[in-house]
Amino acid sequence: MKLVRFGLRGQEKPGIVTTDGRIKDVSAHVRDYDHAFFAGGGLESLRGIAAAPDALPDAPAGARIGAPVARPRNVFAIGLNYSDHAKETGAAIPAEPILFMKATGAVCGPHDPILIPRGSEKTDWEVELGLVIGRDARYLPSKEAARDHVAGFCVANDVSERAFQLERGGQWSKGKSCDNFLPLGPWLVTADEVADPQQLGLTLEVNGVRRQNGTTATMIFDVWHIVHYLSQFLTLEAGDVVITGTPPGVGMGMKPPTFLAAGDVVTLAIDGLGSQRSVCEPA
Repeated sequence: MKLVRFGLRGQEKPGIVTTDGRIKDVSAHVRDYDHAFFAGGGLESLRGIAAAPDALPDAPAGARIGAPVARPRNVFAIGLNYSDHAKETGAAIPAEPILFMKATGAVCGPHDPILIPRGSEKTDWEVELGLVIGRDARYLPSKEAARDHVAGFCVANDVSERAFQLERGGQWSKGKSCDNFLPLGPWLVTADEVADPQQLGLTLEVNGVRRQNGTTATMIFDVWHIVHYLSQFLTLEAGDVVITGTPPGVGMGMKPPTFLAAGDVVTLAIDGLGSQRSVCEPA
């Protein structure tokens, strides 16, 4: 299934995407795609509803697409998870996954504007594979066990302000958590429809120029390892978002470094998971 949320920001309704691309409204059956939905076995119930899509109303034509999950309780992010990206930033290959947090308020829709923070001169892009936790995970015994705790996958842009992140003291989260710094979607593709999350191509363009062109096959730590690993330190809650790192081609790694400005258009896509298009605007 493809889960989608549509409507004005803060007023989104849950829907599904049919095989022919129509968005169907399931709000009569599901309150929202949130912690309660995933923790309460909502995906299983939704499958029965989705089996008869013609019985569901259509979403309004041209409706805004929101993030495919309601504001999560947590957003976990993995840094430097592609060896060639680590090289371009001058960082050592990590021996264990590098964990940082993004504020949940950074989550926005896939086509919402990227807001350039006040005083920013180094706002950067990062296409990433995102995943959503399907049920609470704590002390998982193995990577294989992690497969039963992932609801699905989506496109993510881990927008980053590099000066805030690296030059202003503290941890990375300061440069990762500005408003609209995590466009998600356009939809959440359930895990059963992604044959191998380690064989997905990722691309990102700025103003029509290809900047990133990678594959999840070159991840240092695969998605199942990441979920298993994180569960040893904390409880991953149903509906939480995990973003898994970016391939090379970020602005910080260019010579000379290149960053986003108001008016720039960022487009990104992951095989089978859809695409995003965001215009940069001043905050």
